Amino acid sequence: MSRCLKAAAVAICLLTTAAAAGERKLNIGQPATPDVIAGWDIDVRPDGQGLPPGKGSVKAGEQVYIEKCAACHGEFGESAGRWPQVAGGTGSLKSDDPVKTVGSYFAHLSTVFDYVRHAMPFGDAQSLTNDELYAVVAYMLFLNDIVDDKFVLSRENFTSVKMPNAGGFYDDDRETAEKAFWAKPCMTNCKGDVKITGRARVIDVTPDDKAARRGAD
Repeated sequence: MSRCLKAAAVAICLLTTAAAAGERKLNIGQPATPDVIAGWDIDVRPDGQGLPPGKGSVKAGEQVYIEKCAACHGEFGESAGRWPQVAGGTGSLKSDDPVKTVGSYFAHLSTVFDYVRHAMPFGDAQSLTNDELYAVVAYMLFLNDIVDDKFVLSRENFTSVKMPNAGGFYDDDRETAEKAFWAKPCMTNCKGDVKITGRARVIDVTPDDKAARRGAD
């Protein structure tokens, strides 16, 4: 048999095997129906693509926020304990202690909306209705002085909201902007012999016996 015929025979064999594998039912999982996919496909883009229908006012959002968010994020977004602050922080990003909030940090409203939609309220994620979701996001915008107390957020006006830090993100350009400051790494014959200046057992950080090691674990 010529090499060409052998190659053709191998190709036919592979295609037949693949077809048989495709027809075989493994009885694992279930078909991904449009409804199932829709349940997972809930991301929102900066241009508004992916937004659900609905709307919510600042006033309605205040009630949702007090009931489901304030225990962690504070009544006015100032944080309760160790939980993230969601309001304030204006002008702090260049300081030694930047405060990253909805108003001071996020460049796109879709980031706020998408995160709340996926992960909030804490411990009961994705329990908000679409209207509650729009409302609580509208209220957080109000807490950050981005909209007034009469504002109603919806899919129709979503992209009209301009975030204060919209121009604050840019591509990482260190390879060009900072390259002049980079030191060329030494790969061979860089320094003399390495000297041991201390041992773990001497400075008493290593347990002396197995029992001590188990206790440390």
